Amino acid sequence: MTALKNDRFLRALLKQPVDVTPVWMMRQAGRYLPEYRASRAKAGDFMSLCKNPEFACEVTLQPLERYPLDAAILFSDILTVPDAMGLGLYFETGEGPRFKKTVTTLADIEALPIPDAQKDLGYVMDAVSTIRRELNGRVPLIGFSGSPWTLATYMVEGGSSKDFRKSKAMLYDNPQAMHLLLDKLAQSVTSYLNGQILAGAQAVQIFDSWGGSLSAAAYQEFSLAYMRKIVSGLIREHDGRKVPVILFTKGGGLWLESIAEAGADALGLDWTCDIGEARRRVGSKVALQGNMDPTVLYARPEAIRQEVSNILASYGSGTGHVFNLGHGITPEVDPANAGAFIEAVHELSAKYHQ
Repeated sequence: MTALKNDRFLRALLKQPVDVTPVWMMRQAGRYLPEYRASRAKAGDFMSLCKNPEFACEVTLQPLERYPLDAAILFSDILTVPDAMGLGLYFETGEGPRFKKTVTTLADIEALPIPDAQKDLGYVMDAVSTIRRELNGRVPLIGFSGSPWTLATYMVEGGSSKDFRKSKAMLYDNPQAMHLLLDKLAQSVTSYLNGQILAGAQAVQIFDSWGGSLSAAAYQEFSLAYMRKIVSGLIREHDGRKVPVILFTKGGGLWLESIAEAGADALGLDWTCDIGEARRRVGSKVALQGNMDPTVLYARPEAIRQEVSNILASYGSGTGHVFNLGHGITPEVDPANAGAFIEAVHELSAKYHQ
């Protein structure tokens, strides 16, 4: 494989020295970019964009053509795994993701297959290898998956939910069924992420979007335990390099210490955490990724720059910080403001790495 021209993202995740703090954005290939909207229109719909490796590659690279980002992230969706389990993923305009079938009983869960990463999700592996080839060593490529708990909520609810009433009812009423579902998902996600690593992903992130909706005890038992299981089964070295793993639980600030013990290399933080306080709490155990409030990008460039400065100062000197938003960039953001954000990170962070 081609040598990396810019590896500061991987170095920061492994707490190695860097010249400036690396930066990327969750959902950096997305609707805020006019070129993404044009590609999506050309593809016909969102799933056609995901399932065509050339389109997936095209939109993955679009933000890198605009901005000096330090990583690319595979363009895909967290719900590809439940789709490969036969639930029939589709997208309703204005409604978000939906499934044609849901799982409501132990029998439904027992009938679920564990997808074969190469056969059932081969289009994702093809996208990873295509993107990696086209990147030609420019920056590292991040692969990803949803966490078992997050995927389970969509499978039980049939789509997104405000209160997760069906998922939580199953969790408390029938924990045996929920544990079986989560175990199948943990096996599926492990195989899926290892497939991405073998296809060329140089770091992987697990998105636990809805772990923060759980009580403290339920989070440990029904979310973190399964992410820990995945981390222990991942390929951690490939192509002669370590493959760092990032865990991101939105709303997980209460449990940073236990997430830091899960075996990953880095924790993603949402914007409700103070990054300096998070660093004090986890010590040198893991790197930290985050964590500017995405809505700061609606402000003027001067205000964006000030917030970047505040977060860098809170983290302080030394390595182990990957700058990111505390959640995905939103569709209405002016692309110029995203550019101001990335420029500010690189410019203002140099003094923290001398």
